[in-house]
Amino acid sequence: MTTIGIIGSGSIGSAFARTLARAGIAATISNSRGPDSLEDLVGELGPTIKAGTREQAAAADIVLVAVNWAKLPAALKDLPAWNDRIVIDANNAIEAPLFKPIDLNGRASSEVFDGLVPGARVVKAFNHLQAHVLAGDPRGEGGRRVLFYSGDHAGAKVEVGRLIERLGFFGIDLGSLAIGARLVEFPGGPLPVHNLVRFG
Repeated sequence: MTTIGIIGSGSIGSAFARTLARAGIAATISNSRGPDSLEDLVGELGPTIKAGTREQAAAADIVLVAVNWAKLPAALKDLPAWNDRIVIDANNAIEAPLFKPIDLNGRASSEVFDGLVPGARVVKAFNHLQAHVLAGDPRGEGGRRVLFYSGDHAGAKVEVGRLIERLGFFGIDLGSLAIGARLVEFPGGPLPVHNLVRFG
């Protein structure tokens, strides 16, 4: 069985955990403050979501990372080798809480992120919807809410696409990181401003 870890318990990390819990999918969630700080959250989410250390979350087969941009290097520092495991980049290059864009000198945020997780298969996903929408009913408005994903590893994208489907969303593959990640970047990309639903 595929294991799932979450590094970051802020708005997006918690929303992702909530969607997993609703679908009955087990995961380990972590943050910089330690498992004890997550007691209330995991108590609310139910038995499928447990609190753990960064190292425990990072040991999963699929690891979603959703951390304030400035804290990413520290959050990913000194973790065990990724060894070709899947890492979902759910981050946006903004300075919280002011939502000030960070100058990446023309690089896509996922290109920068990729350099922080050497040996991982990076897939960009779960970053373009607001947290309350991501945590809400994926079958709202009579259809299925759209989630975009992109990456340079076909097998990793297949796995993330399957997870998106299991969660009740409709996944759309945007292609490579160089193309797809820029489309869903916030700010700057054209897709984060849209909350799309597929009918039929």
